[in-house]
Amino acid sequence: MHCAPGNAGIARDARVHAIGVDDVDGLVRLARDERVDLVVVGPEAPLVAGLVDALQAEGVAAFGPTAAAARLEGSKAFAKEVMLAAGVPTARYEAVTTVEDGMAAIERTGGYPAVLKYDGLAAGKGVVIAPDAETARETLHAFLVEGRFGGGQVVVEEHLAGEEVSLLALCDGERAVPMAPAQDYKRIYDGDQGPNTGGMGAYSPVPGVDADAIAAAVHQPVVDLLAERGIPFHGVLYAGLMLTADGPKVLEFNVRFGDPETQAVLPRLRSDLADLLERATRRGGLEGATLEWADAWAVTLVLASRGYPQSSSKGDVISGLDAVPPDVEVTHAGTAAEGDAIVTAGGRVLNVTALGADARSARDAAYAAADLITFDGRQLRRDIAQRAVERTRT
Repeated sequence: MHCAPGNAGIARDARVHAIGVDDVDGLVRLARDERVDLVVVGPEAPLVAGLVDALQAEGVAAFGPTAAAARLEGSKAFAKEVMLAAGVPTARYEAVTTVEDGMAAIERTGGYPAVLKYDGLAAGKGVVIAPDAETARETLHAFLVEGRFGGGQVVVEEHLAGEEVSLLALCDGERAVPMAPAQDYKRIYDGDQGPNTGGMGAYSPVPGVDADAIAAAVHQPVVDLLAERGIPFHGVLYAGLMLTADGPKVLEFNVRFGDPETQAVLPRLRSDLADLLERATRRGGLEGATLEWADAWAVTLVLASRGYPQSSSKGDVISGLDAVPPDVEVTHAGTAAEGDAIVTAGGRVLNVTALGADARSARDAAYAAADLITFDGRQLRRDIAQRAVERTRT
């Protein structure tokens, strides 16, 4: 197994290569030189940049959407247009390019709180829920005038109330096969306070969520529409949903394995993942595919660095990794090796995932393991999966 650019964790299992995720030519050259059988593209940026297209042109099988299909994540406005055309339930919205147009659109889409989304990629930091006009104007100015993420346009959305759930589906250009649902925690602090992040924890399963019904109403219509437009979707279609009083509605699409939901979902998968990924690269290759899941619960906790999500601290020595029990999985994200030490190298540093017979045992095991790991400025939410424990308490 090869990984580029890799980190201190996956270096124990794979041969890592110092090639950036934005170096499309370098990644294609690596796959060709190493005669790689299957490339699995993890981050969104290379998908939007056309890495899969470039690999396909070289005859290399790649799991992930082409650049045209990856616009579902690369452009919030494009995703909303596709949802409306496919009849997928979502919030009311308008796309704007000026501050004043944005302020007017807020009134037309439901008032405050208002959801403001930068149209392009923003590493999970381009969504602001503005409680009032002052915050909304400041956000629109930062996105459209200051160019915080490069400028362009902003999607103004109606604010939806309810609980969030994430559902990933494997897609082969014709069909969408749902995976197990997960619930993610986006805000940095307990009680869903503070700014949005890329995710501070997740758990799976989510009782009461019908994955097949949601996939039929959300994922499959999108796959069908894109196929009709000549841009078949291969890879993972991730739907971030709000469970509203009127039923599930889509908040966003991602076109990859979402983090940290994936860390809570994949440990429960009993089917052959490599086989499923390879089949998804072929048009119609998932026909007849069924996914088998363990009855266990999974709880994933994110350990973030000081300053995240506004900034991140790098170079802080991480201690306690060797003390984590072998039945708890620690997935590295923003880490690096400095001599014999493992140090922080990004905002979200580590993911700690534990399995258990029920929500409580999985949660307790995850927190017990996470508390063995320390580094200066560590941030860790203390309420991940608490609602699952309360709802499944007997």
